[in-house]
Amino acid sequence: MSKYKCIIFDCDGVLVDSEPISIQILVDMANSYGANIDLHYGMKHFKGSFMTACIENISALINQPLPNSFQDDYRTQSFEAFKKGMKAVGGIKNVLDNLNVPFCVASSGPENKIRLNLQLSGLLPYFENKIFSCYTIQKWKPDPAVFLWAAKTMGFKPSECLVIEDSISGVKAAKAGGFDVFGFTAHDYNNELEKEATKTFNSMNHFLKMI
Repeated sequence: MSKYKCIIFDCDGVLVDSEPISIQILVDMANSYGANIDLHYGMKHFKGSFMTACIENISALINQPLPNSFQDDYRTQSFEAFKKGMKAVGGIKNVLDNLNVPFCVASSGPENKIRLNLQLSGLLPYFENKIFSCYTIQKWKPDPAVFLWAAKTMGFKPSECLVIEDSISGVKAAKAGGFDVFGFTAHDYNNELEKEATKTFNSMNHFLKMI
């Protein structure tokens, strides 16, 4: 029997395989302003970051501010790309079908993006009324606020919950809030998670045995 009473999942890269899609859009848009970067750069520097930090990074690369429309344009382009290529992370449906404790999702993305990606990947029915967005509380990882809010709403203490994250900012947020956190390393391009997370794993097929 698991020692954890609640599982809190990140969304992008943990539940849905959205990050290669969304970051490629961000890279392409950055390059249209002269950033001259590739997907590897994007996965290294943008993965797990909130949009303001990504915009600041790109602005520094091109030595000028991006237009105010950049974020809205990115949302429009990425949402269209999601509709064409969004998939659930391999093995996650089996995990959700076999968990015997409550679970939810806590993400840095806006709620409409979370809902869209979960719907497109067939996972939304698992998370109705259990979606927690940093945008709602205007506090972003590595601030632990979204995880603390999720745990409290679900009815558990941080010590009773396990967070599943794939970014270093998410792992640090969970630790700062007093949570155990497992790092999902399938796309851990910087090899950052092992030294920070409680445990790490690279396939959802291993997860149920770990808890």
